[in-house]
Amino acid sequence: QVRLAESGGGLVQAGDSLRLSCAASGRTFSSYAMAWFRQAPGKEREFVARISMSGSRQYYTDSVKGRFIISRENAKNTMYLQMNSLKPEDTAVYFCTARASSASTIAGDYAIWGQGTQVTVSS
Repeated sequence: QVRLAESGGGLVQAGDSLRLSCAASGRTFSSYAMAWFRQAPGKEREFVARISMSGSRQYYTDSVKGRFIISRENAKNTMYLQMNSLKPEDTAVYFCTARASSASTIAGDYAIWGQGTQVTVSS
């Protein structure tokens, strides 16, 4: 249906910024609501942000509001997560996901996932 590949992770200091990208292959990118989740070792996969098919609606978990920005460029088949003022507690593998329906904050509602990109924030 669609394949996803994350990039842009890395090792940064607290307070730094990163921009994650999610590149999609396929011809139906604009028909998918999308989201970012993250997962630290030993923890459940956690919702971070979601975005509607058109990109006009965005929603964030409280812990990243005001720091992270989710966006998408449908013409480029790419979704982004701009992460500012990073904190050590943001350390996790970040996953891009897509759903051919309305966006969700529940990981189990998504079946299409990228491989993840590691974000490590040191204090």
